[in-house]
Amino acid sequence: MKKIATQVILSALLIFGSVGITQAQKSKIRYADSLMKVEKNYKTASTLYQQAYAKKPKMETATKVAESYDELRDYDNSYVWWKTAIGYEEASPKVYASFLRSAELSGNLNEAKALLTAKVYSSADSSAVQELLAKRPFYSQIPGLRKVKLEPMTELNSAGSDFTYARDVSGNVYFTSDRGGEFVDKMPGIRIDGRNKIFSEEKQDNTGREYFSVYRQDSTGAISEMISNVPNTYNFADPSYAKEAGLMFYSVTRGITKEKKNRNVEVSPEIYYSILNESGRLEGFFPVPFNDSTGYSVMHPFVDEEAKRLYFTSDMPDSLAMGGYDLYYSEYDENMTFGPAINLGPEVNTAGDESYAFRRGGKFYFSSTGHKGMGGMDVFVADYSAANLLSNVRNMGMPINSIADDFAYRELDNKEIYLSSNRKEGMGLDDIYQIEDVYKAFLARVIDCQGVIISDSYLATLTDKTQGGTVQTYRNGDGTLRSELEPESDFSITISKPGYFSVTDDAISTKGFEGDTIKRVYKLIPIPYQLPVYVDIIYYDLDKFKIRDDAKPALDKLGQLMNQYTFLDLLVSSHTDSRASDEYNIRLSNERAKAVTEYMAQHNISADRIRLEWYGEQNLVNDCGNGKPCPEPAHQLNRRSELLLEAFPDPSKNYDIPEGLKNLDYCDPEQIMDLIQRDLRAIPTIYFDFDKSMLRSADKLELERTAVMLNRMPNLMLFIGGHTDQRGDEAYNEKLSEKRSEVVMEYLKKRGVEENRLDYEWFGETQPIHNCNEVTCTEAMHQLNRRTELKLGKTTFGYTGIKKKVDTMEE
Repeated sequence: MKKIATQVILSALLIFGSVGITQAQKSKIRYADSLMKVEKNYKTASTLYQQAYAKKPKMETATKVAESYDELRDYDNSYVWWKTAIGYEEASPKVYASFLRSAELSGNLNEAKALLTAKVYSSADSSAVQELLAKRPFYSQIPGLRKVKLEPMTELNSAGSDFTYARDVSGNVYFTSDRGGEFVDKMPGIRIDGRNKIFSEEKQDNTGREYFSVYRQDSTGAISEMISNVPNTYNFADPSYAKEAGLMFYSVTRGITKEKKNRNVEVSPEIYYSILNESGRLEGFFPVPFNDSTGYSVMHPFVDEEAKRLYFTSDMPDSLAMGGYDLYYSEYDENMTFGPAINLGPEVNTAGDESYAFRRGGKFYFSSTGHKGMGGMDVFVADYSAANLLSNVRNMGMPINSIADDFAYRELDNKEIYLSSNRKEGMGLDDIYQIEDVYKAFLARVIDCQGVIISDSYLATLTDKTQGGTVQTYRNGDGTLRSELEPESDFSITISKPGYFSVTDDAISTKGFEGDTIKRVYKLIPIPYQLPVYVDIIYYDLDKFKIRDDAKPALDKLGQLMNQYTFLDLLVSSHTDSRASDEYNIRLSNERAKAVTEYMAQHNISADRIRLEWYGEQNLVNDCGNGKPCPEPAHQLNRRSELLLEAFPDPSKNYDIPEGLKNLDYCDPEQIMDLIQRDLRAIPTIYFDFDKSMLRSADKLELERTAVMLNRMPNLMLFIGGHTDQRGDEAYNEKLSEKRSEVVMEYLKKRGVEENRLDYEWFGETQPIHNCNEVTCTEAMHQLNRRTELKLGKTTFGYTGIKKKVDTMEE
C-alpha cells in the first residue's frame, strides 16, 4: 500500500511539474506577444519565442519567431523559421504563403519551391499550395541594389500620410502631411491628384482625408504648418528646395469652382515656386508656364540646379505620352525663364504612372507602377549620362521597395537618403524613412591562374571580426562573389576548394570606408602535389648501411630545410651495387633507407614525413652488373640513396600557402623549386684538369645528382656552359671548352635525360673567373677558370638541344 501511495505522489508531482512548466511557457509566450503587439519590441520578443520553442517545439511558436523576424526585416532568419513551421503536419496554406514570401525576400525562392513541391499534403492543402506556387509575383527575382535598412522618421511621421523630404541651407526640414482631422483612413493614390469637381472646405473628396499641407521642422525640432501664398490653396505639397536660387518649388491644388461660367470643371495640381526667406517663410508665388489647372496635372517638382532643369509629373496631352502619368523636364535660365516641357521618353515612361523624379550625379531615380516591380509604386534607378540621356532602368529591390507604395526617393548633399512609403510597418498611411547604408557591398572575383572567374563550387567563409559570427555570401550570375558588410567593422574571408591553396584575406574593413563597394580579386591556385624541388645523393661503403661522415652535411641541410618548411617531405630511394645476391641487396638497400630515417630523427623529422623505397641492385647507374669487372669508383656510384624533397606531398590534404613564401607565384610552381635550389646551391660546377676534358670521379658524383634531379623534374631543362683557363691560344681553348660541354651533356644523356632538355654552349677563355692576363694567377685561380657551369631553366615546348659557340667579348 505504501508503494502505491508513493507512486501516486510521484505521479502528482510530475503532473503538477509539467503543468507548471507549461504555464511558464505560456506566460513567456504571452509576454512576447505583448512585446510584439503593444511595445513593438520585436527583437526581445524574438528571443523569448525562440527560448520557448527550444523548451517545447510547436508550429505556433515557430511561426511567432518567423513573424518577429518579419517585423525586424531580417528576411534570412525569417525564412529559416518559416521553413521550420512548414515542417509540421498542421501547417496551413497561410503558413505556406508566408514561407514563400520570406523565400522571395531572402532570395531562397528556388529552394522554397522545391521544398513545397516535394512535401506531402492533404488533398485540400495540395491544391492551395499549387495555386500559391503559380501566383508568386515577379519581385522575388529582383535583388536589392544596395543593402540598407529603413529607419522611420518618428519625429515627422503621424497617423496620417507623411511624405517627401527637403532641407534648406539652415537645416530646416520640409515635408508633406495630411495630419489633423479624423476623417476616413483612405490611402491617397497618386498623392494630390485631385481632379475634384466640388471642393469640400475641410477634406479631400477623393480620399476623405484632410488636405495636404507642407510642414516645417526647425532646428529645435518644433513642427509647424506652412501657409501657401497661392490664393485659394487646398492641397499644398511636394516641397523641393533650390538652395542656389533660394526658392521653394511645390505643388498646389486650387479651389476653382468654375471656369468661364462652366461649373462642371475638374481641377488638377499645378507647380508654383516662392522665395524662401531666412525665417523659413514663403514670399510671393510664381507659376510655371506649363500649368493648366483645369486641363491636366503638373506636380511633384524636383529642381536640378546643376543641370538647370525642373523635373515634374504630368498627364498633359503629348504625342510622346505613354499613358497615365509621365515624367517631364523643362530647362530654365538664371531668370527662371522656362523652356518647353519635354517628355523623358519610353526608356523611363510607361503605360503606368511615373512620378517623383530625382537626380544625383550619374543616377536618375523615380517611382513607377508601369515597370516590373514588387507591388504598388516602386523606386527605380537609371543611368544618367553627360549627354542627359537615361538608360539601364532597374528596380532598386528590397528593402528600398516593398509590396506597398515606395516613392519620393531623395538624397541630400550630405549623403543622407530619404524615402516615402506606405509599407505595413509604418505609423500611418504614408511615412518618411531614412535609408541607412547598414551594409557596404562586398564584391570579389575568384579567378584561376589564367584570370578566368571560377564558376564551379568553392567554399567562401566570411567572418565579422568586430561583431562576431559569419556573414552570408552569394554568387552572382557571372560568378562574382558578393556579400553585405556591417559598417565600422573588420572582416576576414577564407576561400577554399579541394586541391587548391586556401586564400585568406584579413584586411577587409569598413571602418572609415566612404565608398559603396569593397572590391577584391582572389586567385585560387591548384596545389602542385608531390612537386620535386630538390635532389641530393649520399653514398655508402661496400656492404654497409651506416651513414658516412661525408653524407652527414647533405642530410643536415635537408633536416634544416624540412624544419623551416613543413610542407616538404623526403622521399628516400636506396640502392646497392651488383655484388652479393639479389635478396641480400634488397635487404641492404632497405637498411640504408631506414638509416636515413633514423639519422633525420636527430633533426626532429618524424618518420611519417619520410617515404622509403628500396631497390637493391635493380637500378644501376652504369654497366657494372653481376660478374662484370668494374673499378671501385664505378661501383661506388651504385651504392647510394637518392634523396628527393617533395613539396605538398599528400594529395588528400589541403595546404595553405606557406608563411614567408606568399610572395611567390604558385601558378608557376618552379618558383618554389628555384627558391630551395638557391638556398641549397643545388646545381654544381664541374671542374677539369689542365688541358683535359675527362670527368673526374668527384664530378661524376655531382652529375649523378643533376641527372636524378632532371629525371625527377620533367619541367626543367639544363643549360651547360664550357670554359677554359687563359693558357693556350684562343682557337684551341674554344675547341676545348666545347668538348667539356659535350662530355657533360653526353654523361647526362646516358643517365636518361632527353637531349631536347639539354642546351650546351662554349665560351673558350672569354669569361674567366680570374683574368690571368691582368694578374698573376695561382694554380687554384686557373682551376676556377677550367670549368663547365650548369644552370636550370624551364623547358620550352618543341625545343631541341642546341650546340652553339657564344662569344661575349664584344658585349
